[in-house]
Amino acid sequence: MIPLLQFISWLLGLYVTVVVVAVIFSWLIAFNVINVHNQFVRMVSEALYRLTEPALRPIRNALPDFGGLDLSPIVLIIGIYFIQTVVIHGWLIPFFRGF
Repeated sequence: MIPLLQFISWLLGLYVTVVVVAVIFSWLIAFNVINVHNQFVRMVSEALYRLTEPALRPIRNALPDFGGLDLSPIVLIIGIYFIQTVVIHGWLIPFFRGF
């Protein structure tokens, strides 16, 4: 059970990386550093959107409107780190080591 929990923790860390890359990519698109008319850029942007939007949309709906500032990635990353450190490494792994 412990290797499964460690794998889940690793996947959550990988998802945090995907969220950070999606945020940086959206900034690059917003400031016209990269062109969305490029097919590769469009494919990467679409993939990042499809990977992150299901987790970010409920958070965006719950947060108040801050104008052009989107705080949902920060809330998601803090939530993932909470799950990793407190739930998995703080409660579950010590619980299963006791058996």
